[in-house]
Amino acid sequence: MKKIKFLILAIIALIAFNSYSQETSNFYATMSLQDARELKKDLPNEVEILAEKRNEAAVYLTPLAGHKLHDRVLVHGPGYIFKSSLEEAIAALDKPKRTPQNRLAFSITEDALVNQTLGLINTQNIEDQILELEAYGTRYHNRPSATQAANDLKAKWEAMANTYGRTDVSVRLYNHVNTQMPSVIMTIEGAETPDEFVIVGGHLDSTSNQGNNDAPGADDDASGIATITEATRALFEVGFVPKKTIEVMAYAAEEIGLVGSAEIAQNYNNNNVNVVAVVQFDMTNYNGSANDVSFITDYTNATLNGFLMQLLDHYNASGPHQITYGTSLCNYGCSDHASWTGEGYMASFPFEANFGQHNSNIHSPNDTYSLTGTSTHATKFAKLCAEFLIETAKSDGALAVDETLIDTVFVTVNDSNLEYDLKASNESFTNIEIYDVLGKKVLDSPISTTKGSLSLHSLKSGVYVATFVTEAKSVISKKILLK
Repeated sequence: MKKIKFLILAIIALIAFNSYSQETSNFYATMSLQDARELKKDLPNEVEILAEKRNEAAVYLTPLAGHKLHDRVLVHGPGYIFKSSLEEAIAALDKPKRTPQNRLAFSITEDALVNQTLGLINTQNIEDQILELEAYGTRYHNRPSATQAANDLKAKWEAMANTYGRTDVSVRLYNHVNTQMPSVIMTIEGAETPDEFVIVGGHLDSTSNQGNNDAPGADDDASGIATITEATRALFEVGFVPKKTIEVMAYAAEEIGLVGSAEIAQNYNNNNVNVVAVVQFDMTNYNGSANDVSFITDYTNATLNGFLMQLLDHYNASGPHQITYGTSLCNYGCSDHASWTGEGYMASFPFEANFGQHNSNIHSPNDTYSLTGTSTHATKFAKLCAEFLIETAKSDGALAVDETLIDTVFVTVNDSNLEYDLKASNESFTNIEIYDVLGKKVLDSPISTTKGSLSLHSLKSGVYVATFVTEAKSVISKKILLK
């Protein structure tokens, strides 16, 4: 019995030591050669350049150097890619650089379904999710709260799928070699070509250069996790069934060198998983630039970036869902998209602001939701995420509402009353939901007759979306103007 107790204590001590050593010990990585040389000049005792090839360097550096790299050189992200050994770091330099192949003919065809979904994106849900993740205090990868956050997110995504009766959805933890924190992966199995994968993701962990016990990470990257969660929930609400398989990923340990995404992307590549496109959502809620979205153009795929821009031109050029965009740079090891790019996949990274105009409070105890006090900026990214998933994975039509059904629902607004006529439809409707332009549900009323009215006197003048929900959980959305 004493031997067993001693063994348990030894294991606990070893885990604690390994967790601590990851914060205090030197580690191997690759980074931009220019950044490595500048860092070596500034901190000669904190970094050792082991090898150079083309524009990259293999390095051995201290955690202090890692923090300084972000502060001095980069707009976002760790600025390096973690490697578990000298051999792995050197091998990474010698690895042939693969040009991502366009595995998909991108097209925009799903107007009806996308427009229904845009009206369902709920700003309040995004706020609630950000605050929920911030409340852990820290999600630094080797803290128990980080693993707890992963387990809780898995349970949340499972519950969300169950709420909408999605038997085609599964959620799993992905355990890693170089961190004890697991990633979380939600899979929506494709109805026609399940071996083709469309991926969106963000990182679940957080960090602080003032001590990792106080790293709320509200914008970096609770906002991204909230963004992809709400986009997926809206797809469930509209009844979207994809032809291709969708995976929604919450990566572990991005802040220490893209650890979680690197292991996943390498595993997918080694197993010849056909990933047609990947989009990263890392920091979405700080409105720091004139444009809403800044597409990062380095270490991303120009074709995929162009398609996302086309989506915004098509669906968000004007009106209540308007989203403006520009381009910017982010440099080496910026975020998890770089892991997929490195494995030869098409990846894109729509960011919250231009270079240098992002949230300056990230990686500190001040990265809290109170800085913005609203989730309206992240809502725009959730809309882009939903558009991307629908148009890339496409619908198999199983639960989609066709145009003929939409035309059987008649809606007018007179004297602040919504008047509706559903007699021409063969569907049974359960309720009407009214959403404002930010996607927040402001009214919800049951439907008891095929012709009736709903008072809108409690609402301010403006544009709203009236959504009629069928017994089969399909929805028909109509834009209305309240004068």
